Amino acid sequence: MGKDYYRVLGLQKGASEDEVKKAYRRQALRYHPDKNKSPGAEDKFKEIAEAYDVLSDAKKKDVYDRYGEDGLKGHCGGGAANGPSYTFHGDPHAMFAEFFGGRSPFDQFFSHGGDDDMDIDDPFSAFGMGGMGGMGGMGGMGFPRTFKSRVGAPHGSREKKKDPPVIHELRVSLEEVFSGCTKKMKISRKRLNTDGCSVRTEDKILTVEIKRGWKEGTKITFPKEGDETPTNIPADIVFVVKDKTHAVFRRDGCDIIYPARISLRDALCGCSVSAPTLDGRSITVTSRDVIKPGMKKRIVGEGLPLSKCPDKRGDMVLEFVVKFPDKLCPSTRDALLQILPPQ
Repeated sequence: MGKDYYRVLGLQKGASEDEVKKAYRRQALRYHPDKNKSPGAEDKFKEIAEAYDVLSDAKKKDVYDRYGEDGLKGHCGGGAANGPSYTFHGDPHAMFAEFFGGRSPFDQFFSHGGDDDMDIDDPFSAFGMGGMGGMGGMGGMGFPRTFKSRVGAPHGSREKKKDPPVIHELRVSLEEVFSGCTKKMKISRKRLNTDGCSVRTEDKILTVEIKRGWKEGTKITFPKEGDETPTNIPADIVFVVKDKTHAVFRRDGCDIIYPARISLRDALCGCSVSAPTLDGRSITVTSRDVIKPGMKKRIVGEGLPLSKCPDKRGDMVLEFVVKFPDKLCPSTRDALLQILPPQ
């Protein structure tokens, strides 16, 4: 069962943008760890931020309304699975700061008398602004100039810290590792506007040049391409190379393993095996020796390029798999008893 983001914010499905903003304001103030010291408040605060991140974005909200969380995260067969899957990487405290124009408004909201029992649903009552009258909404877009300067005053700001790296897997085929390729990855991120307070969402294409022979686990880093807010230094975006499962081969460093399946007769009497290569050729390997199950034969220079020296290549290793018959007829068994030496 996926997450019910509407329930997290206390809303009905299909709520308007204004209702989503008001619900986030109410719930975020209620569960902010600076004010709410109950167990689980931090987790609830993050859950509220994730719900707002989805429902305040028209594209994400549309996918979520149609397919639910599974569709949003690319786990269903709907149209959402064709696009990049969603994972919340945001900082709920940075989102709170962006929404209110300062990381912690509680010093202003609750300093009027230290009354911990005041109505957290209406923190603006301390300013005589009950119900947000005349404020024109939240998110740093409708604050009067004097109010914004009080909340975002330099003496109350924190030193910006860099967000942790955002890691993505980059799946590549053995053919792509063999020849090299270019991958274009589309990301969606938040960027600061010129006013230094409000943010916009923008898409960007990151180009990754996959070099010949790159090993699984190779990391490609794009510095500071993550979300940017007034209170953070954007995270690095890091792609980690992962091998796609291949239909024929499996990889062992710069070598490729080819399972050569032969019959018991071929194993005992000799055989020729036609092995495919990554560049579309085939290589014939002949053996006149007895082949035992698990035996290997190495074909030098037919593997993957070496990452540090792409002009050189690893090997192809034929790993013999002997297919035994399920049963023998009596005459065949008798003949084998006469022919094969006893152990």
